[in-house]
Amino acid sequence: MSVYFYGCVTLDGYLADKNHGLAWLHETGSAEDVGYEDFYRRMSVTLMGRRTFREIEAMGDPAAVYPTTRNYVFTHQAAPLPSGFTPVSGDVADFVKTFSPKENLWVIGGNTLLAPLLDQGLVDHLILQLAPVLLGSGIPLFTQREHLHRFRLDKTIQYGPFAELHYAKP
Repeated sequence: MSVYFYGCVTLDGYLADKNHGLAWLHETGSAEDVGYEDFYRRMSVTLMGRRTFREIEAMGDPAAVYPTTRNYVFTHQAAPLPSGFTPVSGDVADFVKTFSPKENLWVIGGNTLLAPLLDQGLVDHLILQLAPVLLGSGIPLFTQREHLHRFRLDKTIQYGPFAELHYAKP
């Protein structure tokens, strides 16, 4: 199993503005401008929190966004999710450990899921797209416990205004 984080952040490391908004991202470019389709084809499973799911839901039909993966939403809410999305709760690291070694898992969205996975050394790949935007404050990507985590830079790609950095565990 390989666990991936793939997402876009501002130059100063924020996933969203302080109100969890993504206008800064939508105004900068689109998924067609980057290598999203190639990345998505390699994934078996998506993992996201409820806030991230709400952002996806606001764009339209969530099942159309992630049609070929098994999709899990970590939530404490009892509200049902649309077809193609399974609600889960509990420890994300324990959940991740239940998957087959042959599967690729994509952690979508924020640090609520990413931080515990980093803390337990379960993130194998970080693919970060840097947008040419400075927010000054907002929701940071990295909030794991203070501990040294090393990654190896494997590749850099420029997609229009975005720099995509591919990191892997050494």
